[in-house]
Amino acid sequence: MRSEQQLRTFLKVLEQYPADRPLSKFLPDFFRRNKQMGSNDRRSASRLLYNYFRLGRALPNRRAEERLFIAEFLCTEVDNPFLQHFRPDLNRMIQLRLDEKIRYAENNEGFKLEEVFPFISHLSGDIDVSAFLASFFIQPDLFIRIIPGAQDTVLDIFRNSAIEYRRIGEYCIALSNGTNLNSLFTDMDYPVKPYEVQDLSSQYTLNYFKPKRYEHWWDACAASGGKSLLLFSEQPDIKLVVSDIRSSVLDNLDERFIAAGLRTYQKKVIDLVQNPDPELHHYQFDGIILDAPCSGSGTWGRTPEMISQFAEFKIQGFHNLQKTIAGNVIKYLKPGKPLVYITCSVFREENEEIVSYLQNECGLQLEASELIKGWDKKADTMYVARLLKPE
Repeated sequence: MRSEQQLRTFLKVLEQYPADRPLSKFLPDFFRRNKQMGSNDRRSASRLLYNYFRLGRALPNRRAEERLFIAEFLCTEVDNPFLQHFRPDLNRMIQLRLDEKIRYAENNEGFKLEEVFPFISHLSGDIDVSAFLASFFIQPDLFIRIIPGAQDTVLDIFRNSAIEYRRIGEYCIALSNGTNLNSLFTDMDYPVKPYEVQDLSSQYTLNYFKPKRYEHWWDACAASGGKSLLLFSEQPDIKLVVSDIRSSVLDNLDERFIAAGLRTYQKKVIDLVQNPDPELHHYQFDGIILDAPCSGSGTWGRTPEMISQFAEFKIQGFHNLQKTIAGNVIKYLKPGKPLVYITCSVFREENEEIVSYLQNECGLQLEASELIKGWDKKADTMYVARLLKPE
């Protein structure tokens, strides 16, 4: 039967899955090597794998298929033929609220919510632990940021499509994860790309930038350039330097910037663990964005396999790395100007403790900080702080 074939495929994929690779990279390679799998089989295998890893470290002594059935029960809201075949008792309750399903699994299946995410003692103080843990069983949304001036164009396209969407504020749209945006925007010629894919919480960090015209800003760990594009959308007349340790990332960033209409900027390959003076000795900035390398734990709702792959000792490693990088960048900040410190982490060692270090050891003054709660919005959870260098 189809359900039994789906289970066999799931177990085969799980057996071959290496514990140190993102699912988003492993699955396409696996499907290329197994071309006999049709599109339905690929979709089913992907869904089962992602739902399975949403259990995190819970039910560690149960067989993989038993864990999968509980995961399907917790992650699915509508009648589930797969679950009906193997566990019809669970499928009969599939439309219960998530909190009711969690309670049932705790009372009847040996499930413990606190075991899903075994790093609770490290969480930042403002986190609702139960709500945060429950959010792992909900697929996050896909968010896009509309470029200022393109609202009417983008909204007309969505109104004329069959795709469900939610508008959040003036520039943000939430869509079901996996929505094919290329099919909506391919056939039209835009002088500037009218939207950027960017998580809701990431878009929110713009509130902490406050750039002024003709100021000189540095996006110190630019990666794909999302924060730089936010900055540019707020103030197109800034002078911008972007840097990253990976030259390949900066090459990809070029294409994204050109599509967004951002053409005047400098880019530099810099290892910020080392002294940046050879590249930046004569620079002084009116603002620095430090979207620091981090555990990424606030995004694990999108990459749930990371809960099983992550080792607790790495938290301190990221903490030490962030202290080093932050200490190396602030000397290029003009007096009275802001460092905007950002992580996509839920760990206090990467968030509040770094801000305390910047205040107590580096002399910066905290103007504002916030844990950006994404677990109740189907978004990532992030942390942001704006600190000023004394005049």
